[in-house]
Amino acid sequence: MITWLKSKMAANDLVRDSYAISYYHRQMIKHYGKDSSFALGWRDEESQLIRFKVLAGIGDLNGCTVLDAGCGYADLYRYLTDLYPALRYYYGIEQIPELYDEAVKQYSDLKNTSFMSGSFISKQLPTTDYVFASGSLNYGSQDPEFIFKAITKLYNDCTIGLAFNFLREMPVKGLLVAYDREVILNHCRTLTDKITITDDYVDEDITIYLYH
Repeated sequence: MITWLKSKMAANDLVRDSYAISYYHRQMIKHYGKDSSFALGWRDEESQLIRFKVLAGIGDLNGCTVLDAGCGYADLYRYLTDLYPALRYYYGIEQIPELYDEAVKQYSDLKNTSFMSGSFISKQLPTTDYVFASGSLNYGSQDPEFIFKAITKLYNDCTIGLAFNFLREMPVKGLLVAYDREVILNHCRTLTDKITITDDYVDEDITIYLYH
């Protein structure tokens, strides 16, 4: 009975989180248009590209498969294939219908891509060489353990490495949440001792690589 209640509460938390995140992005699209970086939660395109550059440094992705958790419009696919033209396969998962639909519209006809609709926390994900989470761990959650569960799940879904970023400072108030660096690192150390940290690219952000 207790286990069932915990599962039910966790499911309800995911529903509330999903609603809040979807509402936020719909408002951004309404006010700024779907082609604006604000629609994806970025201040500008440069801010997004700086983070992509750091994430993509996790390894040589030529010949590899990748999963993009919270892929948005799948802009990371375009960035990675420009940098690693022999990227073998890209999977994107996105829970916000408007963002998912745009990603599918732009890239689903390519032979080396596929997209899933839903939460990367609750969905069964394909096992890939690398997993990326760019900005998708920045949202507040009803579940205080969300970020730890997310990191663990995404790490377990890759065979070589996980690259993710998170906020250490709050650029704006609202749906976004910042985390203490050492708290996140302490959790990462329970998964692996092969950890690389990059924190010199923007003031409010940290990127971590976790390797198997």
